[in-house]
Amino acid sequence: MIIRPAVEADHAAVLAIVSPVLAAGETYAVATDLDAEGVANYWFGPTHEVFVAELDGVVLGTYYLMANQQGGGAHVANCGYMTSAAAQGKGIARTMCEHSLVRAKERGFRAMQFNHVVSTNARAVALWQKLGFAIVGTLPQAFKHPTQGYVDSYVMFRAL
Repeated sequence: MIIRPAVEADHAAVLAIVSPVLAAGETYAVATDLDAEGVANYWFGPTHEVFVAELDGVVLGTYYLMANQQGGGAHVANCGYMTSAAAQGKGIARTMCEHSLVRAKERGFRAMQFNHVVSTNARAVALWQKLGFAIVGTLPQAFKHPTQGYVDSYVMFRAL
């Protein structure tokens, strides 16, 4: 698997991964009714450095890296990760996260923080913990899940 910066030619493949995840409304605190332009504006936002995970020329996952905050918080990174439905459970998210930790350190970040990890996303929570992230805060009923109602979200953090 190759992880590389996304290029213009990757946009359709990336949007094919990102759009259904956002529309499902189960893991990201983002509007579920974004059109293609809205999804592209979100994922490829001006503060996002976007990467793709590719195997045999097929984009199987994508992530973005950015500063979590500005000013005094700009030394802490933030990322978002998505894997294509067909490639889930094959270690792609793990590989992307490991790549992002290295890339964040290269960019001078001192830590990484995930602000809103939905508690019902058990696979992600377990993976982030395996990769050294700790739950440093629980946001009670901070996420409205489309089928499970109001559920907790976690703030997860790890030093680089």
